[in-house]
Amino acid sequence: MTVFNHVSFDNHEQLVFCQDPETGLRAIIAVHDTTLGPAVGGCRMWNYESDEEAINDVLRLSRGMTYKNALAGLDFGGGKSVIMADPRTKDREALFRAFGRAVHKLGGSYYSAEDVGVTTKDIMIAHQETPYMAGLEGKSGDPSPFTAYGTYMGIKAAVEHHLGHKDLKGLKVSVQGVGHVGYYLCRHLHEAGAELIVTDINTESLDRVATEFGAKVVGLDEIYAQDVDVYAPCALGATINDTTIPQIKAKVIAGCANNQLAEKRHDEVLKNLGILYAPDYVINAGGIINVYFERDYCADKSKAKVAEIYNTLTKIFDQAKAENRPTGEVADEMARSIIADARANG
Repeated sequence: MTVFNHVSFDNHEQLVFCQDPETGLRAIIAVHDTTLGPAVGGCRMWNYESDEEAINDVLRLSRGMTYKNALAGLDFGGGKSVIMADPRTKDREALFRAFGRAVHKLGGSYYSAEDVGVTTKDIMIAHQETPYMAGLEGKSGDPSPFTAYGTYMGIKAAVEHHLGHKDLKGLKVSVQGVGHVGYYLCRHLHEAGAELIVTDINTESLDRVATEFGAKVVGLDEIYAQDVDVYAPCALGATINDTTIPQIKAKVIAGCANNQLAEKRHDEVLKNLGILYAPDYVINAGGIINVYFERDYCADKSKAKVAEIYNTLTKIFDQAKAENRPTGEVADEMARSIIADARANG
């Protein structure tokens, strides 16, 4: 396998493999595109089954960050990093210091932040080794509430466009993954009057949303077949695939997970089934928008910008409907156009 011929390689500018024998750090940093600015994207810590799985993940995630930042109107490029380790690892000081040193060697072409398996505390540790960290405590901090709010606004846009409902009262929403972002999303949905059906690998998280929001708990593999209006994938990616699509009864798929489609062709499959898909990197941009405002942080300005996700998705939905095209295809085209214009104008 060569990286340049990898199915997920998309003219990435850099793919950096990082190893530190002393701390055991094994990480990959992918810089996809810096046309709009330095690459910014979180660090994911996960027990990957193979190097190939980690490479595929970081390539796809970094490309998604380029498009996410472009459509959010940010002067950031796209990048991502993954640390190949158990996210439950307790001894993290040395590991994240080593990660910080690895990021620093890129000289500012990539800024990291927290993602799955990584906390703002971890990022603060890495920040001791490099200024090229974002989402810092005392500044923008935990991006989860903003990611959740943007996802909530995106669900509202999708429901109004596809189901004709101005609000979510009485609608049924299944949420897959109720950790940090998923929890905040459930709170928004509950306050809006939606009925919740949830699943997660963490029983404590499930107990919390069941107690606080009256959510119905189902098994991990049962979430797809629930008779709901909206399916919100908020865990890891590729949950929309050949196995799960035939089970899905929801007419709207709108959640905050990255890389929800297992394969690009599933975008077309969903359209043909009459299911409206909210492109993941558009609807989940709230966190990176909040990080963007870290330069001169103002939570109110950040939230107002996050709310614009509603309008961005509505534009995508309208164009996709008018042209009878998949929503993901339209979103990709819009993002590439923004980047091409910036490149042409220097």
